[in-house]
Amino acid sequence: MNTAFIALGSNIDPREKYLEEAILFLREHHDIQVESESDIYETEPVGYKNQARFLNMVIKVTTELTPYELLSYCQDIEGKLNRKREIRFGPRTIDLDILLYNQENMNDGKLTIPHPRMHQRAFVLIPLSDIQADLKVNGQTVKELVEALPEKENKGVAKWKQRSGEEEFGPFVN
Repeated sequence: MNTAFIALGSNIDPREKYLEEAILFLREHHDIQVESESDIYETEPVGYKNQARFLNMVIKVTTELTPYELLSYCQDIEGKLNRKREIRFGPRTIDLDILLYNQENMNDGKLTIPHPRMHQRAFVLIPLSDIQADLKVNGQTVKELVEALPEKENKGVAKWKQRSGEEEFGPFVN
């Protein structure tokens, strides 16, 4: 059995519905088990700034699929949820990125694991830390990577909805 972490993002309404539908599609696949889900965070767009804020989260799955089969299935889900690739880093109904797959390192033009920019992105690392803060990525734990981020990166990420752990009431704080 293989373990993978997948980042999900959406900034076209209904944002939360697209996240939920993507997770449902993953759960429907007989060779994928969704093991855990992070909280949902609202984040500033990266790259192309003239667009709505994103909802982002990370899930942990176990799977019998190869990395390429998992990538293909994630791209199929994006297609089913009407993902359009018109502007690089532009608005999207759903985005699914494989962050990690076991302890594998690969970069062949089709798939790069670990995801090449994950260590720089608060909108990936903070949700990933909800699931497994002690996970090592390139020699550092996710918690250490979050702590090393510039403060301006963290300010653009706000908890939007609690999905993991015990319920909390009151304002969410990172």
